[in-house]
Amino acid sequence: MLELIVYGIIYGSIIALGAIGVTLIYGILRFANFAHGDLMSLGAYMALFLIQVLFPMLGVPQERFGGTSFGWPLILALPLAAAGTALVAIALDQFFYRPLRVRRASPVILAMASLGAAFIVRNLIYIFWGPDKINYFPGLVRPAWQLPFEVRLRPDELIIFGVALVLVVSLYLFLQKTKLGKAMRATADNPDLARITGINTEWVRIWTWIIGAGLAAIAGILYGVNALLYPEMGWGFLLPLFAAAILGTVGNPYGALVGGLIIGIVQRFSTLWLNPAYQPAVAFLVLIVVLLVRPQGLFGGRS
Repeated sequence: MLELIVYGIIYGSIIALGAIGVTLIYGILRFANFAHGDLMSLGAYMALFLIQVLFPMLGVPQERFGGTSFGWPLILALPLAAAGTALVAIALDQFFYRPLRVRRASPVILAMASLGAAFIVRNLIYIFWGPDKINYFPGLVRPAWQLPFEVRLRPDELIIFGVALVLVVSLYLFLQKTKLGKAMRATADNPDLARITGINTEWVRIWTWIIGAGLAAIAGILYGVNALLYPEMGWGFLLPLFAAAILGTVGNPYGALVGGLIIGIVQRFSTLWLNPAYQPAVAFLVLIVVLLVRPQGLFGGRS
């Protein structure tokens, strides 16, 4: 049981990174982005291209640290893939969602448009990388540590949790201490008032996509390190992402962290009684229970 809690925290930290992007986009742009999971997949596959194709051509050292997957290729791929995914997200917003906003399309229409964008991104992954499951480092043996209470933990999993924790703390400091972060919070609270007070809400919108899509890409890469890459992996994450965002209160990035950890632990615990393939259904069940019992989420209103 303790091992499942540990695995749930690690898995939940990946969910939390994606859920923070979902809740930021909803809080500021006011629509549910159903393409967010596929942005996770896109970021993971961009990193795959960098690690297996571009970096070897450029002569980037291929050594990894200890018995982990982390070395210069993966360290460099994280920010570059996040930046590439952010550019794709901005392009989708400018050429796909923005014309709908100009025409004052309803949130439902925007949500359906994002669903269409999800299919486009996923099919591009199929075209360029195919349907097979892929490993970042084929043949790499990653030994696990034997910890007290019969808990087995790979060094990769500890690094994944550390990276997620650093990113969440950095985002907290960014939102609380920087001028842009305060502008994003003000826009999420009242976009009309923020515009009147001189905040460039269009610039805030762009940065929201950069941060949300960047975190989604890193979440996808970390999941790919811990498991395998396949085109539908981001789509499979969509329910846990929204369940975590709603559980932690939509629009509250700190709540999304708590929600992600809870969803991760609950999903891992469910494997005691259910086939692991049913984990998305468990996330959906949690989502339904939250909507029925506490629709405003654990932390009340929007931050």
